[in-house]
Amino acid sequence: MSTEGTGHEDADGEERVDSALADDIESAFNGVVLNESGNPVASAEATGEAGPGAADDGARAVQDSGNAGDAADSGQAGESELDRARAEAARAADDLARARADLYNLQQEYQGFVRRSREGAAGHREAGQAAVVEALIPVLDEIALARQHGDLTGTFETTADKLEAVLADKFGLERFGQEGEPFDPTIHEALMATESDEVSEPSIALVLQPGYRLGERVVRAARVQVVNPT
Repeated sequence: MSTEGTGHEDADGEERVDSALADDIESAFNGVVLNESGNPVASAEATGEAGPGAADDGARAVQDSGNAGDAADSGQAGESELDRARAEAARAADDLARARADLYNLQQEYQGFVRRSREGAAGHREAGQAAVVEALIPVLDEIALARQHGDLTGTFETTADKLEAVLADKFGLERFGQEGEPFDPTIHEALMATESDEVSEPSIALVLQPGYRLGERVVRAARVQVVNPT
C-alpha cells in the first residue's frame, strides 16, 4: 500500500508519518482481533465472548428475575391479607347478627315485663276498689233501708246521695236487683222461695238486699225472694 503524500521528510532525509493520520488508522482497527497468521477474526460480540456490556445485561436479567419473584411473593401476601380481612369481616357480621338477636330478645322480655306489670297494676287497682266497696256495703245497706222507710231526709240524705255518686263515678259501682226480673243464680242469692201460677219462670218477688258489682265483677250477689211457677 503506497504511503506517498502521507508524511514529511525530516532534516536527516527520513520520512516522518503524520500523527493525525496515524491516529485515524489506529482508531479504524480498534476492536479488530488478529489470529496467529495475522488475519482478522470476529469480534468478541460475534464470538459470544462476554464483555462488560454482556455482564451488565446478565445482571439486569438476574435483577428482573428477582423482581418478578418479589412481585409473585407480594401478590401471594396480598391474597393472604385479603383472605384474613374477609374472614374477619365474616366474624364481625356473625357477631353483629348475634348482638341483634340478643337485643331483640331483651326487648321482648322488657315489653313482656311492662305488659305484666300493667296487668298486675290493673288487677291490684280493681282489688283495692273492691275492698273499699265491700267495706262500705253495710253503710250502703243502712242507706237503702232508711230510704225505704222514709227516714233518709235532710243533711243525711244529701250525704248519702254524694257517697253513692262518688262510688258510682270514681269506682264504677253499680247496684242491681229489681223485683220482677228473671232469677239468675250467678248474680242472685235466693233466701226465700214461693210458688205462683202468675209466672212462667223463676222470678224475683222481693229484693231483700241489693247486689253490687264493679264492672263485670260481682262484689255481692243480690239477696232476694224467688217465686217459681206452679
